[in-house]
Amino acid sequence: MEVLEKNRLKIIREYIAKGMDYAVYRDLVSQLAKSGKTTGPEQTEALVNYTKLGERRMTRWDKTFKIPEGIGEKLKSVDKELVFLVLSESWCGDAAASLPVLNKIADTSPNITLSVILRDENLELMDAFLTNGSRSIPKLVVWDKGNDAIIGEWGPRPSIATQMVEDCKRMHGKLTDEFKQELQVWYNKNKGQNILEDILELLTLK
Repeated sequence: MEVLEKNRLKIIREYIAKGMDYAVYRDLVSQLAKSGKTTGPEQTEALVNYTKLGERRMTRWDKTFKIPEGIGEKLKSVDKELVFLVLSESWCGDAAASLPVLNKIADTSPNITLSVILRDENLELMDAFLTNGSRSIPKLVVWDKGNDAIIGEWGPRPSIATQMVEDCKRMHGKLTDEFKQELQVWYNKNKGQNILEDILELLTLK
């Protein structure tokens, strides 16, 4: 096994114990939104507003996202003990769209556990799982506990949204305000289906 992979596994094992379950994370975000605060070292008005927006979005997705019955059977058939370790922050819009879906996936399978870790308090973990050299979140790492192996990574966006972002950057050199609105509309219309498809592919359940 490569030295890098051994180091990443060592880091995963150390940080699993620091994770929150989804209910604790949701309560944290809710309390922060009510008190006008955010996770992380920066307490700016913009990040606080993003936390409030994220809280509303997660509340909506928690209520509305459902796992289709056929897919639910596939998830229940997972026979390895997996941990979904997700790096997030309360102000992250992509995390607000993704975490409720990842939670429903974990809830459906008796062998999948979801654990959420705050990025800015755990940069050693974040830096072991960069996306194109960036500390992008949400970042999902799937750890096979029984075999002590990392079986996949996902994030910070579902595959269709990732392509949309790349197209916008290629055309405009950055993510425009108009595009950010367009992306949110896409999340609302897609209703978590692309995230679900990506995770099923990651788990080779498609």
